[in-house]
Amino acid sequence: MTGVRDGEPAVGMSGGEPVSGAARGGFRHGRRTRGGRPARAAGTGRLRYLDTATRRIARGMSLDETLAELCRAAVPLFADLAVVHLYDPLPTADTAPAGPARLALHSVYRTAAPVPEAPPHAGTGRLTKLLQSGRPVFGSGPGAAAAAELLAAAGLPEDVPSGRRVIVAPLRGRHHVLGGVTLVRGHGRRTFTDDDLLVASQLATHAALGVDKALAHGHEASVADTLQRTMLPPSLPALVGVRLASRYLPASRTAEVGGDWYDAIPLPGNRVALVIGDVMGHSLTSAAIMGQLRTVVHTLAGLDLPPHEVLHHLDEQAGRLGSQHLATCLYAVYDPVSRRLLMANAGHPPPLLLHPRGVAEALDLPSGIPIGVGGGSFETTETAAPTGATLLLYTDGLVESRGSDIQTGMTRLRHRLRALAADGPPPLEPLCEAALGTLDEVGREDDVALLAARFEGLLPETAANWYLTPHPRTAGQARRLVRRTLHRWGLDALADTTELLVGEVVANAVRVTTRPLTLRLLRTDVLRVEVRDDSVQLPRLGHAEPDDESGRGLFLVDHLAVGWGATRVSGGKIVWFEQRLP
Repeated sequence: MTGVRDGEPAVGMSGGEPVSGAARGGFRHGRRTRGGRPARAAGTGRLRYLDTATRRIARGMSLDETLAELCRAAVPLFADLAVVHLYDPLPTADTAPAGPARLALHSVYRTAAPVPEAPPHAGTGRLTKLLQSGRPVFGSGPGAAAAAELLAAAGLPEDVPSGRRVIVAPLRGRHHVLGGVTLVRGHGRRTFTDDDLLVASQLATHAALGVDKALAHGHEASVADTLQRTMLPPSLPALVGVRLASRYLPASRTAEVGGDWYDAIPLPGNRVALVIGDVMGHSLTSAAIMGQLRTVVHTLAGLDLPPHEVLHHLDEQAGRLGSQHLATCLYAVYDPVSRRLLMANAGHPPPLLLHPRGVAEALDLPSGIPIGVGGGSFETTETAAPTGATLLLYTDGLVESRGSDIQTGMTRLRHRLRALAADGPPPLEPLCEAALGTLDEVGREDDVALLAARFEGLLPETAANWYLTPHPRTAGQARRLVRRTLHRWGLDALADTTELLVGEVVANAVRVTTRPLTLRLLRTDVLRVEVRDDSVQLPRLGHAEPDDESGRGLFLVDHLAVGWGATRVSGGKIVWFEQRLP
């Protein structure tokens, strides 16, 4: 129930002028009013009142706001008390109330003692029939019992006026009756007239349409929010050499869901692609396009392309989607072995690099044009990624609001992080919370996505690389290099198996390439071996006949390694396998 007593601020301004005072006592009727003005003056005042009131009701964005505006428009200009009951649960366009109708108080606005809360009220058949009719009635005659039932269910005193001092107006939306509004005039005012029934009907109709709009808006926002959260990664990968944390906050309740997303995608060689993006606009369409672009980024990351090429192909694919929505995106690749960071930007806010000594630096990247504009060029920038440093990727909702521009927000964020890291690199979870602590919740209207990456790196002695020229003896050379390295790492127990598998993979590479190939060993929580060549032809696990002299290499890899695979990369492919450490 929404109840507003006389004494609330009078509302009813139109173009800066007060509504006719005739409305306060009930619009006057007859050939002439007491002041001698023609009866049409009262009609003019009524129309002006309705124009102001209905525009005010239409301003409400949510259900609560819509009904609050209804009550403020009705009290005190039209009535002394407004009581709103809604069905519980509220029916929507696709669902009708199941079982007996139950009316519930919605909320209370009152300058005196508050109206007590009451449990949901099972409407009688007479009350249900009255509301289903869609027509307002006085609290006398056929409407007397219904009005008394509604006011009693609201916990109002027994001496509340009745008869023509009460109007019950159903709130009928586009598809269902949503509830009813009861309007009461005290004994110090004129009773309601037949024309006042028309005014009450207009107020109730516009309020019901506003509730319909709020319910539809809330349903779409809920669907879009669910869609967006489903498309975001359910968890971040656990990787060697980097720690990850993330946050996502939907837009405020007055805005629709947007298209913010983040990702951390494992790449060959213990590298990781760090992605942040934002589809411009707020709608279900924005969330859907975000899902499409995120899928494209995953596909491009699997090709292990340089960051600028990833953004170039993403821009092309966005054009093929045929949508007018633009997006910003930042794509970065961290290599824990070289401790380097490759980044390319498509119109996105610059990332922050929090150094171990507490300096928060906004990385200066060529901004590029947003995804979807088409025809733009992007540039890859390389920078050091010191051990203990943290890269912070974020969407503009973190640093921009109604009351603060991006530069001011970024400055505030840098100062907050610098203070947090004064005594050393802070844990990632508190760091994310501190970053969100800079938000302007009052003026925030956009989603916020945040991805933090703490660089830990890999020790130089945990990696070994060789460039090998392809010839008939290359496989034997690779086997000797691997055995020698594993002995130095204290992994002699793996030497025989690894040497055999390396020989098979390198021999396959020699058969399909004429350029130098790369052999790489990584020792982390597993032993990983990678062989890279310039052929895009991926090896296939075939079936060798008993008489065949070759074709069993991948069978050996498949049976002896704990995992293996082949990935196309820029300029060729990588075949890899892994062994458990003893």
